[in-house]
Amino acid sequence: MRRVTDLEFVNGGGTGSVESTRAEKAVTEVTAGSGLIGSALFSRYTRFTPRPAVLFALPVVRRPRADVVTLGGGGYLASGQPGPSRLPTPYLPSGLRLLGVEGAGEVQTPVTGEAARRLRPGDRVWFRHAKAGELAEHVNDYHLIEHGRLVRTVATYRGEGRAFG
Repeated sequence: MRRVTDLEFVNGGGTGSVESTRAEKAVTEVTAGSGLIGSALFSRYTRFTPRPAVLFALPVVRRPRADVVTLGGGGYLASGQPGPSRLPTPYLPSGLRLLGVEGAGEVQTPVTGEAARRLRPGDRVWFRHAKAGELAEHVNDYHLIEHGRLVRTVATYRGEGRAFG
């Protein structure tokens, strides 16, 4: 590249390739932006374990069985090859999982697990989205929480009236 032009910096990589990218001599800075979000796809990584920083909540709307609750909405599927890796993942309370026969639906999302027995209508279940930036396609704002308190609300690019394709 230096034969073509003199560059001040060369950016490379991504959260999934930090180690290999930083070993590349031509790269002067490594990008790991989506790793800061800690989306669910990173749960499959062995060398990187992020602390989830962005979650979304769905309300419990009914209880069809003692170990199953139905949540309102939840069809935030990530782009890419359809499959389980593109579904949001229940995060809190821990011990919940999606039902294989339905997954995360546009209208409703049933979850099961021991924690479901303690949930009541109106309670919230918190999810990690599969891919870092795509939740911003569905919500206008992120509420920034620090030590359990709302400290600021910021617009997502959707909230700013922008779309990227």
